[in-house]
Amino acid sequence: MKISTALDKIDEYQLFVPAFQREYVWKRDDAKQLVDSLIKEYPTGTMLTWETNNPPELKGPYKYDEKQGAVRILLDGQQRLTTLYMLIRGQIPPYYTAPEILNDTRGLHVNVETLELEYYSKTKMANDPRWQNITDVFQRKVRAKDIVRDLEKKGDEVSRERDDLLDDNTRAIENILDREFPEQTVPVKATVREAIDIFYKVNASGVSLTDAELALAQISGYWPEARDIFKRKLSELQGKGYVFKLDFIVYVLLGCLYHLGSDMKKLHGPENNETIRDAWKLLDEQVLDYVASIMRSHAFVDHTDEINSVYALVPIIVYCFDKGGQHLNDYEIRKLVKWFYYSQIRSRYVNQLPQKLDRDLRTIKEAENAFDELLAVIKEERRLEITPDEFVGRSISHPLFGLVRWYLKSKGAFCFTTGVKLRQAMGEKYKLENDHIFPFSRLKALGYGRENRLKYSLAQELTNRAILTQFANRSKGAMTAKDYLGAVKERFPDVLALQCIPEDPELWEIENYEGFLQARRKKLSEDLNAFLEGITETKPPAVPITLEEMIAEGEGEELEFKSSLRWDFVEGSVNKKLEDVVVKTIAAFANGQGGTLLIGVQDDGEVLGLEGDYHALGEADRDKFELHLRNILNKSFGTSFVASRVRVSFPSVGDTEICQLDIQSSAKPLVITVKDKNGQTQEKFYVRSGNSSQEISLSEMQSYLAERFRA
Repeated sequence: MKISTALDKIDEYQLFVPAFQREYVWKRDDAKQLVDSLIKEYPTGTMLTWETNNPPELKGPYKYDEKQGAVRILLDGQQRLTTLYMLIRGQIPPYYTAPEILNDTRGLHVNVETLELEYYSKTKMANDPRWQNITDVFQRKVRAKDIVRDLEKKGDEVSRERDDLLDDNTRAIENILDREFPEQTVPVKATVREAIDIFYKVNASGVSLTDAELALAQISGYWPEARDIFKRKLSELQGKGYVFKLDFIVYVLLGCLYHLGSDMKKLHGPENNETIRDAWKLLDEQVLDYVASIMRSHAFVDHTDEINSVYALVPIIVYCFDKGGQHLNDYEIRKLVKWFYYSQIRSRYVNQLPQKLDRDLRTIKEAENAFDELLAVIKEERRLEITPDEFVGRSISHPLFGLVRWYLKSKGAFCFTTGVKLRQAMGEKYKLENDHIFPFSRLKALGYGRENRLKYSLAQELTNRAILTQFANRSKGAMTAKDYLGAVKERFPDVLALQCIPEDPELWEIENYEGFLQARRKKLSEDLNAFLEGITETKPPAVPITLEEMIAEGEGEELEFKSSLRWDFVEGSVNKKLEDVVVKTIAAFANGQGGTLLIGVQDDGEVLGLEGDYHALGEADRDKFELHLRNILNKSFGTSFVASRVRVSFPSVGDTEICQLDIQSSAKPLVITVKDKNGQTQEKFYVRSGNSSQEISLSEMQSYLAERFRA
């Protein structure tokens, strides 16, 4: 079949890609090599098709109509044909959508004189008319004589031979469309099951598909919708920061059904049809979301980018699956979190993945204390204790940095500049980044550049990193460590300790850089070992009061309700003066023994929620509300106080979300500035009196301050 014919059949809905095929995974280098081979007339493989009037589930939105009669199903050659479609048509083929194309191979350019292939580079191609988008060449939009004219305008002399070469090369590329793409066909009488078996046999001996991908193809044979169903769940999890590939789901299913990480053929047979659907129902509706919640709330994993190997989640998922979706108790959770941390820093699944999963999943099935035994397995192979030497020359790509990050989150560490907690980064502006404490530009001047590999590794060592928001990182610049850390400590006295940074100013001098590294390695190793050991320390379970019980008790000296931040429910409009009332309440709590403010709860305890405030902020959401609230608080009290003394959270009462502010007692008097009815600013000092916030008169203030803030 000619290449042009194959593309036409795709456009005419006569050639389809079955749903059981894997996604488009080729990259730009693959596309370049394919076109290079076609230009040089090298073999480029064959195409395996199946002509049938009973096709399986198809990729894309198109639904087969039996009135069409027989159509062709592409069993092998999808990567090549999809690449050619995008390069020749300049569009994504109809069986894919743009988000499904992870590597867009369009935009390939060709030098029509040398036939060199490259993706667009402005410096190389902008002023050289020989470089043309190959899609334009395929579509006959490029003429050799136009290139010659443009070259001559630039002052290049174009000989007759050169003119002919440009013309010959242009036509040679155009003629690729007439090249035969050798086609092998599966007989019309073949069933869907037989077609999938042929697909499997064609791919099983090669390296193009993994065992998991081949297993997924077989699953799609007896459960045609499986791939799309799995992809919907993956998309849902991705929205929560947990990004997985389809093969991860296959490993999970194999683990749940057979407690294996290898022998994917066990999933091939249609006898799995009912059991795999039942297993998926439990995974989809309960287990996967539950595990994601555990990892976020107890292991402080906010995104799978932070994880060294996501396959460490497979035993955890299988363990929860074996519990029938029931919630784990606190001690079980702490044990699995501890094992997870060690699986990451000791690279449990970096190699021999199927074999190690076999052993670990068998332990999950058979052992009474599964995660204790799994931890013992790691201990057999690697030392558990973290030593200072392990940090030497290790960059942020090392698994230890992931553990450092989770540990800092667990401590409530926050950004040096913005005061935003590492767990509360909001939006792209406050995305977390890993910044050099000692700027590389200054270290490079002292010989820590790339020319000295050992010293360069020390400059990039993870112990020379602090975790900041993107906003803070951009504003920091190349300040010296001494100036930078000194300013940070003055502004936020506790923040360096929270990020395990040595506080001896002598170590901040650049000539003492390696001494700084040694001190931080020691500090981190000690703290991380204590952190890991402490995870499973037995503690008497606390029985905290529920939010509903707190509201039912009503307002008091340490609890106050506010209907909203700025939405006036009586007037039905925005009332910014309500923000001043919130500020006054926080000041009163801070000047006393601390307390809790609930926004979205009426004085009588009726839960109103935050929808009024969201509307008042321009149809906002929680993130915008929190950002607005923090801006008010930072302006009124200063970033240091807010970061260290105010905790903002958004619990739900039933299905209604409210805002909870937990305010700690201030270490020094907190005076706020307010405007009177004439617009004049005045300083006020508020305290709690029963269930309300009251201003103290000047005559009372002196004795109160002496008692409350005495040294």
